[in-house]
Amino acid sequence: MRLKSVLRLCPQPARLACQDSISYDLEGILHLSYPDYRNCYCSNTAAISRHGINSHGISQSQQGASTLVLALFVVAILVTAVVGLLFGHKLGYQRGYYSMQTEAKQAVITSKEATQELKDLRLSSKIATNEAATAKQELEISLANLKELRENQQELTVENKQVAQLNEIYAEIISEQGGMPLQILGAKIEPLPENAFEYGFDIGMLASDGKAKRLKPTLTLLNDDDFVEVPLEPASYTIEGITRIRGRFMMPSGFKPLQVKLSLRAGGQEVEQLYDWKLGDKVDNMPLSLLDLPEVDESPIEP
Repeated sequence: MRLKSVLRLCPQPARLACQDSISYDLEGILHLSYPDYRNCYCSNTAAISRHGINSHGISQSQQGASTLVLALFVVAILVTAVVGLLFGHKLGYQRGYYSMQTEAKQAVITSKEATQELKDLRLSSKIATNEAATAKQELEISLANLKELRENQQELTVENKQVAQLNEIYAEIISEQGGMPLQILGAKIEPLPENAFEYGFDIGMLASDGKAKRLKPTLTLLNDDDFVEVPLEPASYTIEGITRIRGRFMMPSGFKPLQVKLSLRAGGQEVEQLYDWKLGDKVDNMPLSLLDLPEVDESPIEP
């Protein structure tokens, strides 16, 4: 019974050794004495102790290897992190550098544009100042001219009143002396574009009673075989001193006058005057169209 208990307490290697010994001589083992059994137990215990020491050493070796692997892993992680940080720092630095360069270039361009705009504004301001000064000078000149025109107009008004007053005196004197007979003071006929002509006659008359009279003019174009009466607008005038007859007419197609006859009737008096057609000779600097012509000239006709 004691032998069976001993066999149960033996570890796996010891049991293998005992079984080996049993396999050699089963009967010898059964007749072992206590000292021999003790020696066998001690030898098995020593073997177990050596095996435990070897297992502890192996576990310590495995623990050291695991620690080394862990340390290497941590170092690899740290190296990777450092490399990543360096790479990220470099990449960020490059991006920041390029971004700063782009911003600096854009800032330089913006500064140049702002400088150019400032120059343009200064130039525009200078031009505007010069234009304002010129406009001020032109305004001063215009005001001076306007003042001069007003003064001239005032002088002309005074002179016209004086001439009118003098004419009234002359008219009274002439009327008292029997008046001035009906007469033609000046005549003209000038060619115009589009086969048109302009006529002008200055007529003078002053009745003995000093009153205005009705004047009826008639203008006729003559050639060897035919004549054409020119319609006048207006058809009649009032004459008291000097009356100016002005107007334009279209020459009939194919008609070539040789003479012009002007007939006048006023205050019981009649006057008739013939003119050669040389009055209608061409003049220099003739306009191209009737639309380009000014109004009829009311100036006195020079004899």
